[in-house]
Amino acid sequence: MPLSLLKSLLRRDPHRPLAARLYSALAPQARHPEFYGPRYGVPDTLEGRFDLLILHAFLVMERLQAEANGPAINQALFDEMFRHLDLTLREIGVQDLGVGRRIKAMAEAFNGRTTAYRAALAGEGEPLALAIRRNVHGDNPAASEGADRLAIYCMSVLAGFRGQSTHSILAGRLGFPDPATI
Repeated sequence: MPLSLLKSLLRRDPHRPLAARLYSALAPQARHPEFYGPRYGVPDTLEGRFDLLILHAFLVMERLQAEANGPAINQALFDEMFRHLDLTLREIGVQDLGVGRRIKAMAEAFNGRTTAYRAALAGEGEPLALAIRRNVHGDNPAASEGADRLAIYCMSVLAGFRGQSTHSILAGRLGFPDPATI
């Protein structure tokens, strides 16, 4: 396990209960069956589910970034998500020595993907649909329609979050739209 992750797991974080609430609200949305059907075309694999978890965490973190404690809350959410990923790897039988290596790779994937998504939203990189197709769909040209739909979904989520109070979001009422309606 990377030393930075170990340190984050051991320290007392006043934002941890809040992060647990946020994670408990976003993780089920990332597993919504509609994403793994033909309309969105996300592969129903561990990698596909991981990519949607990253995408949903990114959307929440993007909304909270400008808040007074946003960066600290986002770090706590990151830590909470990776605590769950660590447990999941162990539950599916990854040996102790392999968990740290996989968590490190997942953290790097998280950082790379969120950097690409943030750049896309700022208009500084490729369009969001292309970043999604590359990261979520493995750059499969046949997935263009699903990637476009997922980009529209993301923009809808962000617009909805802008309309929600910070108090409501921090209470875990994230108000994700139904992906079947987009």
